[in-house]
Amino acid sequence: MDKSVLETNLITQIGIIVSDISKTSTAYAAFFGIDQPEIIMTDMVDKAQTEYKGKTSVARAKLAFFDMGSLQLELIEPDEHPSTWREFLDEHGEGVHHIAFAVEGMTEKINLMEEKGMPLAQKGEFTGGRYAYMDTFKELKVLIELLEND
Repeated sequence: MDKSVLETNLITQIGIIVSDISKTSTAYAAFFGIDQPEIIMTDMVDKAQTEYKGKTSVARAKLAFFDMGSLQLELIEPDEHPSTWREFLDEHGEGVHHIAFAVEGMTEKINLMEEKGMPLAQKGEFTGGRYAYMDTFKELKVLIELLEND
């Protein structure tokens, strides 16, 4: 059997698109019996360097992270600007947007996936690293997110 495209099978995060992060975050906190996490806003484009479908995007989102042992649950409420988040909410409604894998060598992993017909949909920077959403929806029914920490 061939090795994994990403050289890992360890899912580190599941991302869920929501229309009301406060309400959904409260519901998850109650369900898990834990404190509600802080809701943060993604960085502005000058810091995030967000690109969506190859073009600079001012898209931002509210985020809430639930650390559940080896797996993190991320809630994402997109703003109105073009992004994979907004596109997903508009086309599919609320639901699972991506599964994420921690990787090393982001550029190499993006190139490997693109060679396999899984193009880059969106990428950006965050404090401490970077992310890339690969368009794997047709094949895998969910986007794959690559996360690289500094």
